Amino acid sequence: MLTLSAPDSKKIHRLRHRIRASRFLPATALLFILAIAASLFAGSYTYVLAAPTAHHIPVAVVDPGSDQRTEAVLAAMNQKLGNTLAVRRTDAAHARESLLQQRTFATISTQQDHVAVDTAGAAGETLAQTITETATAVAASTHVPVTTTDLVPLQHGDPRGLGLFYITLAAVIVGFVGAIQLHVNAAALRHVERILFTAAYALLGGFGIAVTVDWILDAIRLPFVESWLILALTMFTSGMVCSMFTALFGRWAMVPTWVVMVLVGNPSSGGAVAWPMLPRLLGLIGRWLPPGASVSAQHTAVYFRSYQHISPFLVLGGWALAATVVYWIFRDRQQGRAAAADDAS
Repeated sequence: MLTLSAPDSKKIHRLRHRIRASRFLPATALLFILAIAASLFAGSYTYVLAAPTAHHIPVAVVDPGSDQRTEAVLAAMNQKLGNTLAVRRTDAAHARESLLQQRTFATISTQQDHVAVDTAGAAGETLAQTITETATAVAASTHVPVTTTDLVPLQHGDPRGLGLFYITLAAVIVGFVGAIQLHVNAAALRHVERILFTAAYALLGGFGIAVTVDWILDAIRLPFVESWLILALTMFTSGMVCSMFTALFGRWAMVPTWVVMVLVGNPSSGGAVAWPMLPRLLGLIGRWLPPGASVSAQHTAVYFRSYQHISPFLVLGGWALAATVVYWIFRDRQQGRAAAADDAS
């Protein structure tokens, strides 16, 4: 067994102390963290968004008589979509209701001389386009007349349906960047004051985003107050999540914040592509993260106003409350670490 003499042990101890105390250690760690973060960032967005593929598509089928034309179209569509259709048979009223509640993403019904396929582009433009193109293709192969209708089209200023994703992304990123700036440039603030200023810049920032997108650019007509408050809640939640991680991990708080809010949260939010076109695990996780909850609330507020759900607000509020509580409990931990480091030096 190799044993170290006392002088050798002291040399190793001094070397370790020099490395830990070196001003180059944080910068060196950041080199590797940033390289890994860049790779994961590009990989996650490319994997999820570059070539979205349908994985599980709930559709409502209205066909009381089990019409052979509808069954032929349904079977052909399911085959062409890789057997991803999850069929729910119901009546016409409930089928339309489920489409407007975003529980299903297409309605297939038997008409007198054709089969009708209705979609809601506002629930996911890429998904609606995929369903429409598939229905048109199988009409030729099955020799059954098929009509397609977009019951909830996107606004003219946002033809690809990405506008709500972009404003949510802005609220998320500015939310945690604001918290970092408060920590760095307003360190003298008391803890309650920090929380209040986080709420203040969230309200002002959400207002600025809504004004820019709606009033100035006229890109998306928003239900202004509701959209503003959703953006503000999103920004506050993002800021408090970063503050929570700052209390827990100090100067490395950006790493878990980036993972939760950007690396996983934004690609899985359903903003760029609808949840049925995301890998199922990401689609499930995304609904429970702040970006996904924010996108869901905004989509419903803008395009499905009579069908707003409480669940996205519970998710955002739950994250904001939990982050604030954790921050409050561990608020003095980082100050204690900093004081201990000063004493050690």
